[in-house]
Amino acid sequence: MDTGRSITLRQCPCFFAVIIGVIVLATVTSASPPDPEAGRRAQELEGLEVLEHLGDTLPLDLEFTDSQGRIVQLGDYFQNGRPVVLNLGYYQCPMLCGLVLDGLVHSASKINWTPGSEYALITVSINPSETAELAAAKKRGVMNYLDRADAETGWHFLVGNAHNTAALAEAAGFGYRWVESQQQYAHAAVLMVLTPEGSLSRYLYYGNSPDGEAFAPQTLRLSLVEASDGRVGSSLDHVLLWCYQWDASRGDYSLVARNLMRLGGAMMVAILGLVIGLMLFRERRRRHYGTIERSPYAPPENAQDPAIGENLPRTDED
Repeated sequence: MDTGRSITLRQCPCFFAVIIGVIVLATVTSASPPDPEAGRRAQELEGLEVLEHLGDTLPLDLEFTDSQGRIVQLGDYFQNGRPVVLNLGYYQCPMLCGLVLDGLVHSASKINWTPGSEYALITVSINPSETAELAAAKKRGVMNYLDRADAETGWHFLVGNAHNTAALAEAAGFGYRWVESQQQYAHAAVLMVLTPEGSLSRYLYYGNSPDGEAFAPQTLRLSLVEASDGRVGSSLDHVLLWCYQWDASRGDYSLVARNLMRLGGAMMVAILGLVIGLMLFRERRRRHYGTIERSPYAPPENAQDPAIGENLPRTDED
């Protein structure tokens, strides 16, 4: 028997079977057991998406209580022909609602419009246990931060019962849910822009601004101009809205090159027409004054002053 011959592992017929078995065993033993908490958290987040109901009108007959304890209807804030920004959250929210409000205040402070003058703002609590006193306290803090004269007449902080709050959120497509394990509400971070008639015009999502802001001031301004159908905003705002169109994939307004080229062409035609009109006006003016008949009492063109020459026309008396 030749004891000098050795058999390598690669020559063993069961080598690959052994390797595969080791890999399978290692995979099975290293796999972590299913996490029941992950499944529970996923279940808690179901139904919290935003369903955009663009064009739908909110139920304006829903009743709420304002920060002064008065019973009001949602439609009370849609009677002055101004667009409205709707903010759903709650006043004792530990984090997200405060971030949304801070972003809204920052954006509102960057545009030269005042709530109550060009547009209105409505913040509604989704927590039916919150009171008008909490709404008043939150309003005072926001007004101090906004620091805009007369803004308190145009920014309304409301609370309501569970039925009316749920009806408003459902009509707006705003999902929210009480999370028992965390003792707080889970919800989306979004603003709704409405027309003066109460129809949903735009949804502005927190942090969706290309410059990193919570809500871009220009986006807020253009969405209000669009929602008002031109009833608010300057001529420049209307031109910008024509050059910028809503990009649903970005959730923001983006420049439309085609409209920009059209605007540039229209401006060039206008400038060219102005130049041609000015040239024609000057030519007509020159011809007009060049053909005026001389007065019969005017001296001939070759007349000289008597002190200088003697060739002025003589009369019979001379």
